[in-house]
Amino acid sequence: MLSQAKKFKSGFTIIELAVVVAVLGILVTIAVPSFQAMIINSQVRNAAESIANGLQKARGEAVARNRNVEFVMGADSSWVVRLAGGADIESRLASEGSRDVTRTAVASDLTTAATTVTFNGLGGVVANAGSLARVSLTAPGANRPLQVRIGAGGNAKMCDPSLATGSSPRAC
Repeated sequence: MLSQAKKFKSGFTIIELAVVVAVLGILVTIAVPSFQAMIINSQVRNAAESIANGLQKARGEAVARNRNVEFVMGADSSWVVRLAGGADIESRLASEGSRDVTRTAVASDLTTAATTVTFNGLGGVVANAGSLARVSLTAPGANRPLQVRIGAGGNAKMCDPSLATGSSPRAC
């Protein structure tokens, strides 16, 4: 008779299941906002890395072809690498991993908006009026805005404007 009583006692009671479901509900409620912020921050980072890679692609194509190559910013975080005044070489759509990201492009005079930077056959930036010098990227709900800066020598650097200058290699 004792062995039959043990058989019926194995398993979970409805109260135990309700407690587990309540604890899981609380954990999910706490975790969802952090998870959403992580996804938005990854979109900003994806856009910044894509722009930096596109700039390096344009610079590399200019050196490889020994001709002027343009990097042209499109809407949001989309871009096109093309021969100066010619055919497209490569492009990226904003919907490719960074659809909620907005960008602000600034010219080398740091006052006007810009969309294009031209690299010469040596990989340097061709000095044009309003040439693209910096792209700031952010998204609603993001807590880590990023920038891509283009140096006079043509190098592109992704950096975090919220960090104090000199405090980290990631600082602008």
